[in-house]
Amino acid sequence: QRRSLAPSQLAKRKAGGGDEEEEEEEDWHPPTSRKRQKAASETESGECYRSPFREPLAQLTNRPHCLDSSQHEAFIRSILSKPFKVPIPNYKGPLGLRSLGVKRAGLRGPLHDPFEEGALVLYEPPVLSAHDQLKIDKDKAPVHVVVDPVLSRVLRPHQREGVKFLWDCVTSRRIPGSHGCIMADEMGLGKTLQCITLMWTLLRQSPDCKPEIEKAVVVSPSSLVRNWYNEVEKWLGGRIQPLAIDGGSKEEIDRKLVGFMNQRGLRVPSPILIISYETFRLHAEVLQKGSVGLVICDEGHRLKNSENQTYQALNSLNTPRRVLISGTPIQNDLLEYFSLVHFVNSGILGTAQEFKRHFEMPILKGRDADASEAERHKGEERLKELISIVNRCLIRRTSDILSKYLPVKIEQVVCCRLTPLQTELYKNFLKQAKPVEELKEGKISVSSLSSITSLKKLCNHPALIYDKCVEEEEGFMGALDLFPAGYSTKSVEPQLSGKMLVLDYILAVTKSTSNDKVVLVSNYTQTLDLFEKLCRNRRYLYVRLDGTMSIKKRAKIVERFNSPSSPEFIFMLSSKAGGCGLNLIGANRLVMFDPDWNPANDEQAMARVWRDGQKKMCYIYRLLSTGTIEEKIFQRQTHKKALSSCVVDEEQDVERHFSLGELKELFTLNETTTSDTHDKIKCRRCVNGHQVRPPPDGSDCTSDLSQWHHCADKRGLQDSVLKAAWDAAVTFTFHHHSHEEQRGIP
Repeated sequence: QRRSLAPSQLAKRKAGGGDEEEEEEEDWHPPTSRKRQKAASETESGECYRSPFREPLAQLTNRPHCLDSSQHEAFIRSILSKPFKVPIPNYKGPLGLRSLGVKRAGLRGPLHDPFEEGALVLYEPPVLSAHDQLKIDKDKAPVHVVVDPVLSRVLRPHQREGVKFLWDCVTSRRIPGSHGCIMADEMGLGKTLQCITLMWTLLRQSPDCKPEIEKAVVVSPSSLVRNWYNEVEKWLGGRIQPLAIDGGSKEEIDRKLVGFMNQRGLRVPSPILIISYETFRLHAEVLQKGSVGLVICDEGHRLKNSENQTYQALNSLNTPRRVLISGTPIQNDLLEYFSLVHFVNSGILGTAQEFKRHFEMPILKGRDADASEAERHKGEERLKELISIVNRCLIRRTSDILSKYLPVKIEQVVCCRLTPLQTELYKNFLKQAKPVEELKEGKISVSSLSSITSLKKLCNHPALIYDKCVEEEEGFMGALDLFPAGYSTKSVEPQLSGKMLVLDYILAVTKSTSNDKVVLVSNYTQTLDLFEKLCRNRRYLYVRLDGTMSIKKRAKIVERFNSPSSPEFIFMLSSKAGGCGLNLIGANRLVMFDPDWNPANDEQAMARVWRDGQKKMCYIYRLLSTGTIEEKIFQRQTHKKALSSCVVDEEQDVERHFSLGELKELFTLNETTTSDTHDKIKCRRCVNGHQVRPPPDGSDCTSDLSQWHHCADKRGLQDSVLKAAWDAAVTFTFHHHSHEEQRGIP
């Protein structure tokens, strides 16, 4: 009988029961179930019906299953080493050979496939025999260096060649022990893209299967800092984040530069610094405290003088790899040649004194008119030796390559007759000016140089020398009476200048007959002021870029002008402030209003419109005043002289490079000619000044101006804009089609 085990019942039983009840409680057990009774009876009888497939349960204890630590570690490693499985049902793609954070095992390999179609391979490991392959250390085997396909797909053939040349130079494979080079391609050939490709390759790979450099510095004119930043973004997208410094306080710039120089490791956040020459010079101390892998100097002809502070600041930068970019030929003088080559590859031409003794003196003596035959022969030998050395670290291709990619460019030299006012002022100046008298006596003074500037300004417009006439300065005494009654400089009067009259016609015809835009270039800001007055008078929309404009604003106005939707018709450009590197493909007509002594300056300015991205036929107009000093400057530019014969700086070089006879010729005026230049080239294609037939032997002209393929008066012109302006003041033109042979232009 089952009895209640409730506490109240137990208490009652204790109180009224006795020992009998306690014995009963001790003997009592809860009744077992029928299953348990059956199992117990089976056990007692020795028979067991447990399934043979059922394993007995293991006894649970608090003791660890494995006491051996090595077995435990092996067990944990076996868990962690299980390969990653892609959490996508029925995934059949590649699983990869690497786990995150785990070093690659096995042979090293290139970053990009060198056998892919179109791959640009900069370095190929030497082919090893089977025996050498067994001996080589697999962890030190060199690998291919292959340009990123993102860039190699857009590089043109000449650019691929240029990248290979640059890489060979900076890795010392071209000249052992030297790591520099000069990229001297003409304007528009994509020097920036080639250098970006070089930087990206060096920052990512090398034959040692690691980056060649950690950081690179690009130094450029202030107007091109933003352009470099945009180019890096354009070609590399978000793969890299350059640091561009184009303004700010001294403390802010120093902080950025310190942060840049302190970057270390394989993955530098901002590995490219883009900075202007001026900012670099002012903050050179910060950059000289560390080292950088590569420095690129854009528009590197700024470094032609080894004595200036910018050259010395850059030269003291701790970097062996140096690339100098210059789209203008290095042909000004031999010492400039030495300065540029010495900057990129120090010692390749010896010291300055050794260079002067071994190269400069013999070459200059050999070019002298009174040189003996032995001196000429020695000079030619030394010049060939110099060129052979420099060509190992200099690459130059001409713009002829662009004929496949760009529209035709027609370059025209337009000779404009002086107005009666200009003619009288010019003759009056030649009568009064002291330089003319001094030259007759065999003297050369500083006043000769200032007189040249006065004549150049007079050729542009009489308004530019009006103040000198008012003050009756040397050469302009009594000249005020020659001006029209009531004349004022507040308004521009195009009819007083032959070139301004032609320009007025060109702009008016272009505006009324097409949607072309025009770039106006001059060496003088005073001339740009006249352009502004003319544009306001004719209600032309314009923008102006000169030395007074801030760097940030320059980039914005260039970008806006190039937009097809922008309403601006004219872009005014100071050749001194912005002639280098700007991309003005929004315009396809350019007027070079006055020539410069240095042909490189004119070439730089004229290359602003005919470059990558241009879709229209380009017209370049170079205006010259007929029979004046401007034609003499043009002749000086065009003649093929030796390295030391091209004039660069008026104040320093006119005296050095011009003989007395040549200087006397500058101060003359030829009123009877239609073109003094055409008279001197002895052109055999023309009859009475008009081209009627090619010369019998197929050549153009017998002089150095043979590059000008066509000489023409009004009947021979093909440009409708210039033909409309002919009757204004044009006397003669030379025009040259770029690559007409390839384009089928007659």
